[in-house]
Amino acid sequence: MKIERIWAMPNHRTFQIKPIKELLVRELGDNFIDPFPFPFKKDALQYLKSIPTDSVEKLAFDPPYSPRQLKEMYSSAGMSYDTKCSYWSELKNEIARIIKVGGKVISFGWNSMGIGDKRGFKKTEILIVPHGGNHNDTICTVEIKLP
Repeated sequence: MKIERIWAMPNHRTFQIKPIKELLVRELGDNFIDPFPFPFKKDALQYLKSIPTDSVEKLAFDPPYSPRQLKEMYSSAGMSYDTKCSYWSELKNEIARIIKVGGKVISFGWNSMGIGDKRGFKKTEILIVPHGGNHNDTICTVEIKLP
């Protein structure tokens, strides 16, 4: 597994940060599903539930990284949000359901958990993007779905 560390400034538009943009282009190209597009407009879990099983080849999973950020995002879109802690787990379960065998997911966050081997995924690359100062790193985890 390749692990790389590249410095970049934080950005609420994660996909515009140069090393992340390069990773997306290299691993997913320009045709992938994003359940949390900027600006956010609909519930990501409901969106994922509307997608047929084993129908997606490429997905970028860039959710808000904390419950506070998730609440702020939903509130700013004029939506309510279920505060249960299982929300992220439910999102990952839906992603595992819709991704085809051999499909790729890149997960973004403050950890390298990704979708996870218990859901049938194998990590192939981790990119750490430090932002300096008191900013948390963005950790990008590339995974493929195994048969």
